[in-house]
Parts: sequence; C-alpha cells; structure tokens
Amino acid sequence: MTADLSLFSLLVDASFLVQVVMLALFVVSLISWTVIFQKRTVMRKAHAAADDFDAQFWSGEDLIVLYRQLDARDNPIGMERIFLSGFREFAKLRRQTDIELKEILEASQRAMRVSLNREIDTLETHLPFLATTGSTSPYVGLFGTVWGIMNSFRALGNANQATLSMVAPGIAEALIATAMGLFAAIPAVVAYNYYANDIERLAVRYDTFSEEFLAILQRHARG
Repeated sequence: MTADLSLFSLLVDASFLVQVVMLALFVVSLISWTVIFQKRTVMRKAHAAADDFDAQFWSGEDLIVLYRQLDARDNPIGMERIFLSGFREFAKLRRQTDIELKEILEASQRAMRVSLNREIDTLETHLPFLATTGSTSPYVGLFGTVWGIMNSFRALGNANQATLSMVAPGIAEALIATAMGLFAAIPAVVAYNYYANDIERLAVRYDTFSEEFLAILQRHARG
C-alpha cells in the first residue's frame, strides 16, 4: 500500500504534537510578517518626517514661528518632537534671570536627549519579537523534526518487515516542521537586521540634529 505523501495529507495525518508545532510556527510567521509590514510603514513615515523637518528647519524660518507651527500639530514625531522639547525648555528657563546660560543649555540638551530616547523606543516597538522569532523558530521546528523521526523509528520497531512506506510519512512531516521553522525565522532575521540598522541611522541623524540645534541655541542666547 502506497502512503499518501501530499502536503495536505501529511499535515492532517501528522501526530498531534507535530501539528501543534506547525500551527505555532504558522501563527508566529503570520504575526512576524504583520510586524514587518507595519514597521516598514513606520520607518517610511519617520524618514519622511525627518526630511520635511530638515528642509523647514534649515530654510531660515524664525525658530519661534517654527515652534508654534509644530506645537499646534496633533502628533509631532522624530526631530520635530526633539526640537519642541529643546526649544520649550530653553524658552522657559531664559525667562528666569537667575539661571546661567550653561545651565539653560544643559537643561535643553537633557530635554532633547529624553525626547530622542523616547522616539527611538517607539521605533523599536515589536523589534524584539522579530529577534525572538528569528532565534527560536528553527529550534521549535527542530523539535517537531525530532518528534517526527522518533515516530518513524517507533513504526519500524513495531513492524515485522521494514518498508519505506512505514517511515516516509514520519520523515516527511519532520522535514515539513523544519521547513516551517526556517520559513518563520529567515524573514524575521532579515527584517530585524534591516530595521535595526535603519533605526540606528535615524538615531545618529537625531543625535546630530540635537547637537546642531544646541549650538544654534547657544549662539542665539549670546547674540
């Protein structure tokens, strides 16, 4: 009797534990792809916002006018928020005549640093999930592989005559578990590395702007 080795039959006839492993890997892969596409949208928005703000900031527009425009927005992001926090702290402390310029600039720098860290934390949302998926999915698939092979050898031990049809289904389902583990892991690893590097580039850009803006505030205060 020839065993049915179609993919559907292998999934349906697989042992319960292997089915659980495959289902878990499928769900994790689905969530991973959702995170990947969501992160793509977030990063595109962050880069576009940074480009727009750069053009506006270096256009020579008055800083007070720029501050009021950005402060009126519902949800400023990235460099906009860093600028707002730094300028707000600077303007507030400048009204107090008993505070030295050095202390004002240090307070503005701290405010921008806090905003920068919050922006990076927001960009890194769900990134650990991709890292976890990429590192654990192959091992989960390997567990299903080992279990499927064990079932194949168990079938051999209980048989009077060993045939390929006895072990083929178990080995096939074991290999499917391995493939599903890799299918879940590889895109997650690639996406994690790509977005981690992209976020690092944005972080450097944010940090550079903070230093440049701090220098502008210093010149503005002394002028």
